Amino acid sequence: MKNSKAHAAVLAANLIFGINFSVVQYITKKMVGPFGLNVIRVGVSSLLLWLLLFFSTTKAGIKKEHIGRFILCAFTGIFVNQMLFIKGLSMTLSIHASLLILVTPIFITMVAAWLGTEPATFTKVAGLVIGISGAVLLALQKEHSGNASDIFWGDIFVIINGISYAFYFVLVKPLMKAYNPVHVIRWVFTFGLLFTLPFGWNQFAAIPWSDFQVADIAAVSFIVLGATFCTYLFNLYGIHHLGAGITGTYIYTQPIFAAIIAVIFLGERFTFYKIIAALLIVAGVLLVNKKSTAPLDT
Repeated sequence: MKNSKAHAAVLAANLIFGINFSVVQYITKKMVGPFGLNVIRVGVSSLLLWLLLFFSTTKAGIKKEHIGRFILCAFTGIFVNQMLFIKGLSMTLSIHASLLILVTPIFITMVAAWLGTEPATFTKVAGLVIGISGAVLLALQKEHSGNASDIFWGDIFVIINGISYAFYFVLVKPLMKAYNPVHVIRWVFTFGLLFTLPFGWNQFAAIPWSDFQVADIAAVSFIVLGATFCTYLFNLYGIHHLGAGITGTYIYTQPIFAAIIAVIFLGERFTFYKIIAALLIVAGVLLVNKKSTAPLDT
């Protein structure tokens, strides 16, 4: 099969993401606060990305005129995005978070239309309304399965995380054209670490490292090396060989993987309301991504 390695890499990235929902819940409820975990994720990933520079011919610097955009990308794509995702996931259910992540393409279209980089069409607006209604239905649902502390606010944080990532996705595009993608991520993570440290340092300093068991070490290693560092590289590899469109479609596998793991290991339930919400979200995303040439009058 042509580009089989790229397909395998992208599928592996989404499998890791799917497993990550449950692993984050496990470790944040037991050993590491969500903000402290982000210090580890962003810090270690930044270090590894800089170590990759030794195996590349890319120059280490960036142009002065791009520094402001890099800082904005770090704020939206690392600080707000990563902090609220981990915080929200620690409060809600894995299945909820994995379904709400699907709303991200809708937010990307919304932000692109607001910034004037893409036209707002009737189909896209309809997709936006339908997709958001699915997210709202999910957030307002009351249930007691799993180990969630505050489903409503956890879902809200995950939704805001998606909005923040949408801004990042639109803002980072010009940088991806000016630099090697890995180099862009290297600097975005580095600036993101400067934002993350002040907010996560207290939780990081309070981590009881001496109490860690093998499972705890494995969980943190999986989150940092697998779900943060490797998945970024796998997706970049997929985008390079398959294009952003095909790579992006694999996001639909995340809720499947996440639901299987959460039901087996966390005692969550995939209810009728979740099925309806999932159908609304997927329908919304499909409408938003549908090609249309008729923009709305503004």
